[in-house]
Amino acid sequence: MNGPLELILNNIRRHIPLTQEEGDYFTSLLKPGRYARKEYLLREGEVCTDFTFIAAGCMKSYLLDTDGKEHILTIASPDWWIADIGSFISGTPAHLFIEAVERTDTLALSRRNQEILLRKIPRFERCFRILTERAFAASLQRNIDAMSLSAPERLGKFRQQYPYLLPLLSDQEIASYIGVTPSFFSRMLKKLDIKLR
Repeated sequence: MNGPLELILNNIRRHIPLTQEEGDYFTSLLKPGRYARKEYLLREGEVCTDFTFIAAGCMKSYLLDTDGKEHILTIASPDWWIADIGSFISGTPAHLFIEAVERTDTLALSRRNQEILLRKIPRFERCFRILTERAFAASLQRNIDAMSLSAPERLGKFRQQYPYLLPLLSDQEIASYIGVTPSFFSRMLKKLDIKLR
């Protein structure tokens, strides 16, 4: 079996057991995709129809405020899932943009195919519950960090958790992710004498 399919099957098997037949059925429901850098997987106002697995590359999800400023919520690297969960579940317009940070290969499971999968293999319900809980926990931790850690501490945690993303992301994107303005971020790097790359 090739790399992306093996990667996603290993991701699923961390949460539920799968027979060869079940794995083959699951992968038959997936739609592969490839996105160039800065290409959108989803735009605000569209309906998020897919729960998308990152097989290679990197994507970010973000909101735009009324001034057009980007607020990054999620950075998804290989072996991670990304979606506007509210839109995916409810079929309502998305609040998020999802964009490729670099060339990215994906495997997408549509809402329709997810429902077909759950009818045929109900055990997948547990897997998707765990994935959703994991995403929720990561989001909650970011909120806690924003309230309890200083900006240098948030940057330090980002560098420790995601060292492989530093060459991919601009200073502006990192600043957005840790919740500071680009000008503050630049001053902080200079004051702390930090070189990111």
